[in-house]
Amino acid sequence: MTEFVKPSLDYFQLTPLLVVFGVACVGVIVEAFVPRAYRYVTQASLTLGGLVAALACTVMIAVDYAGADEASGLVHGDGAAYGVLAAMGTVAVDGPSLFIWGLILVLAILGTLLFAERRLDGGVSAFSGQAAALPGTEAERQASTRGLEHTEIYPLLLFAVSGMLLFPAANDLLTMFVALEILSLPLYVLCGLARRRRLLSQEAAMKYFLLGAFSSAFFLYGAALAYGYAGSMELAAINEALAGSTGNQAMLLVAIGLLGVGLFFKVGAAPFQAWTPDVYQGAPTPLTAFMAAATKVAAFGAVLRLFYVGLGPDRWSWAPMLWVVAVLSMVVGTVMALTQTDIKRILAYSSIAHTGFILTGVLGLQGAGAISEGEITSLQAVLFYLATYGLMTLGAFAVVSLVRDAGGETTHLSRWTGLGKEAPLVAGIFAFFLLAMAGIPLTSGFIGKWAVFSVALAAGAWPVVIAAVLTSAVAVYLYVRVIVLMYFRAPVGEGPSVVTPSVLTAAAIAVGASATLVLGIVPGPLLDLVASAGQFIR
Repeated sequence: MTEFVKPSLDYFQLTPLLVVFGVACVGVIVEAFVPRAYRYVTQASLTLGGLVAALACTVMIAVDYAGADEASGLVHGDGAAYGVLAAMGTVAVDGPSLFIWGLILVLAILGTLLFAERRLDGGVSAFSGQAAALPGTEAERQASTRGLEHTEIYPLLLFAVSGMLLFPAANDLLTMFVALEILSLPLYVLCGLARRRRLLSQEAAMKYFLLGAFSSAFFLYGAALAYGYAGSMELAAINEALAGSTGNQAMLLVAIGLLGVGLFFKVGAAPFQAWTPDVYQGAPTPLTAFMAAATKVAAFGAVLRLFYVGLGPDRWSWAPMLWVVAVLSMVVGTVMALTQTDIKRILAYSSIAHTGFILTGVLGLQGAGAISEGEITSLQAVLFYLATYGLMTLGAFAVVSLVRDAGGETTHLSRWTGLGKEAPLVAGIFAFFLLAMAGIPLTSGFIGKWAVFSVALAAGAWPVVIAAVLTSAVAVYLYVRVIVLMYFRAPVGEGPSVVTPSVLTAAAIAVGASATLVLGIVPGPLLDLVASAGQFIR
């Protein structure tokens, strides 16, 4: 008879996850019992408080690890791996996990500020007042007239964040799949809740849901085949099976391909990027800002853990696949962005190109040998790029929400013509974000690209680096074209207008712009922080 083993959850290491999930559940209760007039303030305050508390817990765990010695069972040093396997070995709480957790929580706090913005839409949020009402019906008009809004968006945001925290820390494929669904399902719902352009928003939600369901199925089928190959879904067990070259090689290759499809969809890599421009354009802009930044960070955390920890010994099987996906993402993202006339779609295709740049850093995986002093590893380069990209992208989309016309938010390029004359500060900040995305020196984008290109070149992936440099040069024209439009073209018709935001959106933009500038001039502290994160544990 099999003896029952009492599960051990290691609550201290899981505190950030538990806090976010617990506050999300409290938010659901608030929706049931708190009067409608008080829900906005209650939910916004509760969400911000929960995220700040989770961030504080993450810092506490990191400080505890940093101050531990060998007697505590943790190993420290340059390039060393340290941490614990919590929740019966299903969650790896290590240096990279803690860094990604902290970054996701910072982005979630900034995203919550955008969610809570009410000044831009005349006293209500950017989210629908009554999602069940059909667009254009009397019910929708009444909901808009009464100033109704969905405060359920806050617990949905927290549920998505809890999945994002679990996703990069998952130490087995089944947990990774559960995390994928937890972070995805709330986003599917939120995408369809835009107050303006309701049909476009609902179309975006449906596309995201259907394509996301297919990608989840691919991932789950790949996990099943990986189990068939290794006899386990634990990443360490798969690593051992690969090191011993046991199992059916054809089954392994198919499993790697299917797992890659599921994760490449989530990061928006070509050829699985079709959902990205439609969803980014149709979703409420505050959600687009949060999703474009935080989801990519969480998904790339999962990509790093899967390919480094689980599939590391079989690098020569999956590296060619990453070469193709990286180059294709950079080319498709850059070329398609040149043909767009909507600013949100331009930023969406730009994110696809940036996915290719980040994958270039993933290709720089080195062996387990010692790291020379001052040498940056592939993991450190990718983590740094994720931090810079997340902050600049969230700030850029926050700026997009400020440009308006008589019908509300406007994203067509023709409505942005002459913005530099109408609102010099807003146009200047947006131009700065565009220059950072182009990788211009003295911005964080330049340092991020330098980091990922250098590690890829050191690993011998010079063809991908050449493609990255060429597409970066083409992308400069794309971003400069928008800047020229804002500053050197006469406005069409009445010209653009900018609504002054509340301190919430202004704070999010200020943090994004400040981080983009500071990390471009003084990147050392963040590079030291990612270096201190060490390596993944098994």
